[in-house]
Amino acid sequence: MNINEATDMEIEGRQLAGQPLADFLQQLEDYSPTIPDAATAAYLNTAGFHASDPRIVRLISLAAQKFISDIANDALQHCKVRSSNQTSKTKGKDRRYILTMEDLAPALAEYGITVRKPPYYV
Repeated sequence: MNINEATDMEIEGRQLAGQPLADFLQQLEDYSPTIPDAATAAYLNTAGFHASDPRIVRLISLAAQKFISDIANDALQHCKVRSSNQTSKTKGKDRRYILTMEDLAPALAEYGITVRKPPYYV
């Protein structure tokens, strides 16, 4: 079935309006995610997933981008809370935030990812 020809799709016995889905897939073809399709396809291939449709790879790239963006945003919020508790001489616009493991570890923990420091530093 061609995307442009789809008007209605039946998935698991339900009728879905095909036009919004077709519009989304069309936008997905024109969108260039931050994570390149080649990188996503390489990781998918090493995991044993082979997608013949490039839109699936692009959709997974978009989902990964959203996941990373959410983690980075949560880490930024942790950094802002931590830095507001410390006394600082810099004002609001001059303030620069640095992503540290101290901020990233709790943000990752919210998503079930545990990060530990190695027992030694090289």
